This record gives sequence, C-alpha cells and structure tokens, in this order.
Amino acid sequence: MANTYTQLYTHIVFAVKGRASIIHNDIKDKIYKYISGIISKQNQKLYIINGMPDHIHILVSMKPNLALSDLVKEIKEHSTKFINNEKLVKGKFYWQEGFGGVSVSHSQLDVVINYIKNQEEHHKRKTFKEEYMEMLKKYCIDYKDAYLFEWMEE
Repeated sequence: MANTYTQLYTHIVFAVKGRASIIHNDIKDKIYKYISGIISKQNQKLYIINGMPDHIHILVSMKPNLALSDLVKEIKEHSTKFINNEKLVKGKFYWQEGFGGVSVSHSQLDVVINYIKNQEEHHKRKTFKEEYMEMLKKYCIDYKDAYLFEWMEE
C-alpha cells in the first residue's frame, strides 16, 4: 500500500512438539538460517533468532500486509519440511501447535534482543515453562491451561 508507514515489532516463541530437546548446537545454525530465509521471502525483517533445544525465540519487524499467524505458519511448515528432508534429527520432526507472540515497543528492542541472545544463560535459572508462563502474565495474555504447550516433566 502506498503511503503506509508502520513500525510493528513482534517477539515470537514456539516449541518443538512434545518439548523434545532436539535442536542441538550442531544443527541449530542451519535451522535458524533457513528460518531467516523464510522470513526474508515473506518480506519481513528478522532482528534475531535464538533458542534452546526445545524452543525458539524470534524478533521480527512486520509489515501490515501479513498476519502474524500466517508468518508463523510459513516458518513452521517450511522449516519442518527442511529439517525432515535434511534428516537433521532422528525420526520425524514437528513443531508443537500454537505460538506466543507479543508486540515490542521500539524503545525495548535492545532489551528483547539481549534477552533472546542470552537464552542459554537465562535458562540456567528458569525453565521454558516458567519463562513462557511469566511472559503470558507479564503481557496480560488470557489463556486456558488445556491449550498451552504440551509440557514434559522438567
């Protein structure tokens, strides 16, 4: 759309199905690079991607011509095919249904970038479940326990 100017930053979080810890250091850069390409092909801007073996965090700036759920669908669908076609993990790989997404103000970009960059350090103190529940509460996101991620015992 001509003469449309926006600044929409979104922090996205989603997990491996069953919260399996299978995105190890030897394959995560390949997966992150592939996801970066998906985001770029959708004409969106990636700021940072990082995570842990069982989940990932992505910070993007989005144009208003694409719904967040459509972007996440593209990321999950195409990265799943890539991971399975390249046989990067044993067995079949799937992302868990759903995702978390929160808007980020421009003034908080550096804070969120550092948070995502330092996932390994962060998770020495906090589990993914604790992190995710804290995010939902911090941003006052209504949720139903029955529809949250499938939690494996931590």
